[in-house]
Amino acid sequence: MRRLSTFAIALLASACLHAAPASVESVETLLQLSRAEASMEASYAGVEQLMRTSMSGITQGKPLTAEQQRVLDAAPAKFTAVMREEMSWAKLKPHFVKLYAETFDQAEIDGLIAFYRSPAGQAFINKMPVVVQKSMAMTQTLMQTLMPKMQAAMQEAMQEARIAK
Repeated sequence: MRRLSTFAIALLASACLHAAPASVESVETLLQLSRAEASMEASYAGVEQLMRTSMSGITQGKPLTAEQQRVLDAAPAKFTAVMREEMSWAKLKPHFVKLYAETFDQAEIDGLIAFYRSPAGQAFINKMPVVVQKSMAMTQTLMQTLMPKMQAAMQEAMQEARIAK
């Protein structure tokens, strides 16, 4: 009898230690509080700006016709429009809900919800767009010096492999 009660206690303790899976509703609340949709929407603008900067760097110093310039000016917006359609929040949200539910347990989701409802969480949400914008600008600046080095390394590898350019 004593073994049976010890086994029952161990089984019960094990069940209590196993974390409850996150509910779909709580994950949706977290995504709403963390402004996931707005963050994704803001990233599209960042991608478009990055494309514009990259394209101007590639064409810098090259004479372009008015038609070529028009096409290049329109390309980033067209690309972003395709991204917005194919990767809309309506299409991605179910994937994010599933990902969060598989990754976090209910206690963790509850803790994140509490954080995002707190003053510190609200400050985090409100200031992250500035952090992201500044980090993208910093990355663009770093990439401008890195790209020529990467291109030179690629050309060197092509020459070493005796692949004609």
